[in-house]
Amino acid sequence: MSASDWSNLTLHLKDSLTSTLGHYLDSWRDNVTAAAKALDKTMAEENVRDVIWNLAVMIGMFAFIVVAILVSTVKSKRREHSNDPYHQYIKEDWTAQKQQNGAAANFAA
Repeated sequence: MSASDWSNLTLHLKDSLTSTLGHYLDSWRDNVTAAAKALDKTMAEENVRDVIWNLAVMIGMFAFIVVAILVSTVKSKRREHSNDPYHQYIKEDWTAQKQQNGAAANFAA
């Protein structure tokens, strides 16, 4: 073998190894890209699903709190002006104490 054959052999080996490595890396990158695209698609679907659930939970909690505040406010307003015996007892007891305190103050003067 002459020196030119060895240089050609080296050149051919370099070209074949470079092309083989290039094809391998391209196919590996395509596989990784396809897997990454599939993963991104799955993650996007799951993220949308999670966002919808989070929004539903937050809206539900907000609605529950608002309804609870409204109901408690309406109940307290209704009981302030009601004629139930407990309310009347407190009202009569409070006015009786005020009258007794006023009478005691007038008596002392």
